[in-house]
Amino acid sequence: MSASLLLSAVAVISCLTSALLAWWMTRHPAWLPHDEPNQRSLHQTPVPRGGGLAVMAGAVAGGMVFINLQVSILLGIAIALSAISFWDDWRSLSAFTRLMTHFLAAVAFIWSFLSGTPLLSLVLIGVLIAWMTNLYNFMDGSDGLAGGMAVCGFGAYCVAAWQAGEGDMALISVGLAASSLGFLLFNFPPARLFLGDVGSIPLGFLAGAIGSLGWHRAVWPAWFPLLVFAPFILDASVTLVRRLLRREKVWQAHRSHFYQRLVRLGWGHRKTALAEYALMIGGALLALLALDADAGHQFMMLAGAAAIYVVLMALIDLRWRSAKVEAA
Repeated sequence: MSASLLLSAVAVISCLTSALLAWWMTRHPAWLPHDEPNQRSLHQTPVPRGGGLAVMAGAVAGGMVFINLQVSILLGIAIALSAISFWDDWRSLSAFTRLMTHFLAAVAFIWSFLSGTPLLSLVLIGVLIAWMTNLYNFMDGSDGLAGGMAVCGFGAYCVAAWQAGEGDMALISVGLAASSLGFLLFNFPPARLFLGDVGSIPLGFLAGAIGSLGWHRAVWPAWFPLLVFAPFILDASVTLVRRLLRREKVWQAHRSHFYQRLVRLGWGHRKTALAEYALMIGGALLALLALDADAGHQFMMLAGAAAIYVVLMALIDLRWRSAKVEAA
């Protein structure tokens, strides 16, 4: 089987498997946990969550086409996280237990893939992967958002890895992007199925792990995964810092993310998702273009992207304050 045909086969198998299982879940929601509306949620009616099972099933089905030891280890860690997170969807584990499992997953990945890396770098990578795992979960609060980020983010990973001749990384990435697309068919506003921790946690882990692996193998520089997933990383990180400065209980759910503010300002789930998709696609394309640019042009591209995000966040803040004044 040719390389391009293999890539296509993985994409089709992953997408179809995920879509079919997600469709079945929407027809038989009783066995799934449901997300009940509360003062911190953005939806008005109970919605079944657990769509991440479809995403992981699609990724595993696609991975079976080209399975090897490294792919098995990476998917195995993600499946273990997914299983623990599915239990969390049902029983709500403590914040400490969840965080420890995320760090253990990061350590397992580092032990398996990053031998020879300096200790300080390993510690930093472990913290970043654990943070990516958590922030992806934080950002899974509006219809179509986390699924769209997975399609764009892992799609960009696939293109960059394929161009660099890293077939395994390209194949696992396209499988994740395609399985996320299959799920997104049922999660795009108005969502009939939510991702749940069972999906957001392993997707966040894999975004961080594959990003780190690509840096370790010199497939891309360290800034590449940060730019690709910038819509999620910046929103979650800036929001966390602000909550820490306000001395809030950061482990508790809230509605102060930038995307949550857009929904609450009247944009709704659909318009917010489409606006975020534009950012995601733009960031992914810019990251891929910057890979082939010289250092000077890379710096200009990254600085330009940073400036755009700063302006957008400032505009949302301004509109939010104005709305609160008007409401008062």
